[in-house]
Amino acid sequence: MDSLTTAYLKDVMGKMEVYGDRVQFGLASPGPRPYYQLTNSAEKKMAFDSNNHLLHPKEDEFTGANATPVFTLEQIKAAIAAGGFRSSSSTRTASSSAGGRVVSRSGSPRGGAVAMKAKDLIDAARYEYFRSNRQALPDGIGEHTAEITELMLKGSSAEDAFGEIVKRHF
Repeated sequence: MDSLTTAYLKDVMGKMEVYGDRVQFGLASPGPRPYYQLTNSAEKKMAFDSNNHLLHPKEDEFTGANATPVFTLEQIKAAIAAGGFRSSSSTRTASSSAGGRVVSRSGSPRGGAVAMKAKDLIDAARYEYFRSNRQALPDGIGEHTAEITELMLKGSSAEDAFGEIVKRHF
């Protein structure tokens, strides 16, 4: 994820705007640009290779440890605005001899770094939505930040997550 450029993310975003509003990247894809799978509102999935061409994925290509968490279009736009998913140079990767797992130089699995970056993007998207819609949101909605984040981690957009919390609590 650290090596994804803004140009590549813009290509992915272009496909998302046409084919599906959620994306999941394959971690076992060859080369620096991973394969990715889009999911639309009807839960139909389409996979693309590193050159943005349709792909017939292997059965487990986008499951478990072989894939990132699901990102929304809003999160991809936030990543583009932030200059990509890049983090510090201490997360350079090398394949471990134990099962081809990707690890950082410190020896920890990269999945944690990807999850932290996803949470950072969610936090940014959540705050941006709150800031833009503060006047229309009920007082006290800030007390439900953890619930909003949880909904967004499960793939809801910021708008949908805030809407759900308003329905539940206000």
